[in-house]
Amino acid sequence: MIKKKLFRWLKIVLIVYATIGITLYYLQEKILFHPTALAADYKYSFTEPFEEVNILYDSSTNFNIVQFKVKDTLCKGIVLYFHGNKENINRYAPFANNFTKNGYETWMIDYPSFGKSTGKLNEGILYEEALQLYKMASAKFHADSIVLYGKSMGTGIASQLASTQRCRQLILETPYYSITSMANRYAWIYPVERMIKYKLPTCEYFKNVKVPITIFHGTDDGVVAYSNACKLKMVMKPSDKFITIENGTHNNLSDFPLFHQKLDSLLNH
Repeated sequence: MIKKKLFRWLKIVLIVYATIGITLYYLQEKILFHPTALAADYKYSFTEPFEEVNILYDSSTNFNIVQFKVKDTLCKGIVLYFHGNKENINRYAPFANNFTKNGYETWMIDYPSFGKSTGKLNEGILYEEALQLYKMASAKFHADSIVLYGKSMGTGIASQLASTQRCRQLILETPYYSITSMANRYAWIYPVERMIKYKLPTCEYFKNVKVPITIFHGTDDGVVAYSNACKLKMVMKPSDKFITIENGTHNNLSDFPLFHQKLDSLLNH
């Protein structure tokens, strides 16, 4: 009788385990990405002067870009800004001033299914999209004037690009060691390495980044744990910088004077 009960409970546990695992596998993109699509004829409205550009990659894939311009200042270079996993450029446009006020054009690109960008979303196309943006920038700016900036999910994309293309520096806001390491934190009882479709191994890309790297991370980040980001110190160069924002969360680092002080210094050095 006891054996039958144990077997029954074991079967229930296995069914629940398998059901949750299958659900996580098939819903992982919905868990990871939270895009807000915009109609093709949607009109952007920003306080910063800007220009909208599209890159038609193939018959079903269009990369939508907003180029924020420098006003009343000599242009020093360009920041290629790779945003996080939510909504679209509208959410991140207010941060463009962090760079334009320092004399840098700021180009923000939406990933497929985000904003007005179209196409199938996968890890490969994220890297290809970043490369196409870089090629467009390098036609106008020398590599020494190109700054790569990643926020949250975009940090892995920016790091991959910096590992293959020349630039002035790589700046990351709330980065992760890898998406796999983050998933392991929440789903450690599953074979995450084999289940997850998006690896974005920032840690691996760092090994091939020759330019200076600067990281900004808050101690109270509830999305990408501070401890997860700290693991990147193991693969950073001695000259790279890890700037800790005490009490900073995942989305409010721009509210801290230290963030602006250090960022301004990086852009004007």
